[in-house]
Amino acid sequence: RCVEAFYIYFSAERVEEPYVSITKKRQMPKDGYSEEIEKEVGQAEGKLRTHRSAFSRASVIQAFLGSAPQLTLQLYICILQQEVTVARSIFMVLSLLSIVYGALRCNILAIKIKYDDYDVRVKPAAYLCIFMWRSFEIATRVTVLVLFGSVLRVWVFLVVLLNFLCFFFYPWIHFWLSRSPFPENIEKELSRLGTTIVLCLLTFLYAGINMFCWSAAQVELSDPDLISKSQNWYQMTVYYIVRLMENAFLLLMWYIYRTDFYLYVCAPTLFLQLLIGYCMGIFFMLVFYQFCHPCKKLFSSSITEALLSCFNILYFICQHHKSTLLKGKVAMKSENTGEARGSSKTIDQNRSVHQSASSNA
Repeated sequence: RCVEAFYIYFSAERVEEPYVSITKKRQMPKDGYSEEIEKEVGQAEGKLRTHRSAFSRASVIQAFLGSAPQLTLQLYICILQQEVTVARSIFMVLSLLSIVYGALRCNILAIKIKYDDYDVRVKPAAYLCIFMWRSFEIATRVTVLVLFGSVLRVWVFLVVLLNFLCFFFYPWIHFWLSRSPFPENIEKELSRLGTTIVLCLLTFLYAGINMFCWSAAQVELSDPDLISKSQNWYQMTVYYIVRLMENAFLLLMWYIYRTDFYLYVCAPTLFLQLLIGYCMGIFFMLVFYQFCHPCKKLFSSSITEALLSCFNILYFICQHHKSTLLKGKVAMKSENTGEARGSSKTIDQNRSVHQSASSNA
């Protein structure tokens, strides 16, 4: 594919195009209006776009199914040996950059798929925000898993397996609840079994991505493109809140069960640094969606509004829980006071009967 792509690129201007296709793209709205632009796309340019899309998807697969386990293993070896060699540090940096690049390409692919009707142009500030967002998020996530696994080796497999199974079966459960027909238009030559295998591989990759960071492209098996085109702020908010709580819990378990092996590390400082690092990733994510997203004018609501509404819902739930607890305490107190009054009445009645009996005697 690489050789074919280079051959098409260098011979594009020499060979005359036998035919061209016309594509229509809409510009980003300005003052409420959006113009539609027609563009001629030659055969060579169409093939190059297909190759570029294939390379982008391959980089995502290689990053999360190849570089992510490699980075985790190398960091685990460094912690056990208490030594970071030059060669191993270079490999870890390259693996981290590969994962970040794969996550960045996943973000760009998700944007272009969701807004396929528009001419999407990503600015350098957006690339920088995505790079910082993914770097902090992935680096802290891998470090947390490695630290937790170094002290609780058996439990880390349970944590990883639980995370993976939740994200793997979530698209299938959502598809089953939607009662949509089984997707048959993925590939005409594939049978029903082959289509199922392809969908399982897709959800496998989706679960692998969400193990380390938020997947910008949300799998939706009921959609013809297999990717959800709606911007679900609440799902993203819940993901980051739960992931932050999970990271904090895993770090707390590492802090409690750490051995004398970590005497050379200031554990409280590392604990705070990792949590702050993950929060920095969330901060750059908010900056990207609020200011640098190329299609932010098409959002029906901003991410800050979604966060505020989500926090309002959580606050309402907490207040409702507190009110129910207070009502329960008031009911218990009223029952206790009623029982006390009843017992006092019975005591007074017994005293009066005793006094009347003594007077008759």
